[in-house]
Amino acid sequence: MDNVTTEMLEAFDAAPIGLAVSRHRTLSSCNLTFASLLGYSRSELLGQSFRMLYPSHAEFDRVRDIGLVTMAQTGAYSDERMMRQKDGVPKWFRFRARTLAPDDPLSHLVLSFAPIRDHLDGPRLTKREREVLSRLSRGLTSKEIARELELSPRTIEDVRARLLRKFEAKNTADLLRRMSYARPSG
Repeated sequence: MDNVTTEMLEAFDAAPIGLAVSRHRTLSSCNLTFASLLGYSRSELLGQSFRMLYPSHAEFDRVRDIGLVTMAQTGAYSDERMMRQKDGVPKWFRFRARTLAPDDPLSHLVLSFAPIRDHLDGPRLTKREREVLSRLSRGLTSKEIARELELSPRTIEDVRARLLRKFEAKNTADLLRRMSYARPSG
């Protein structure tokens, strides 16, 4: 191997963000950072479907469907998303993808995953929604949340309803399951 190739491989592995290569949504290569961020060894991930990193089949399909049109049009896509770590605890990432096959975008992708420190900071959640979601995850009722936040119970019910719609959840338990929300950051 020449020096340039060796340096590129070293840079790939030592990158401060998770890097991966996907073929048809199967992990064909990843750096040590990507594996470590999710609590896996590289060998546990290679050859696996990205499905294992999402809370459900529906979420796995949903993220595909959201980015596919943009990817087909521009060759790239980015968002912020929650991924499931090996221990089941969710983690927010700033995600970017670039296709190497514009005619079949999902057939060959280069992906980056940069962790977002506060796993509640998502692209879809307002500060108020994060506050309510955090308290819902602790099992508080709307009245209890309203008291803590010094708001009316009706305001809390409105925020809860907005969260249910946003994440297409049937009820609060379903919302928390879909979010794979384990515990507030502390």
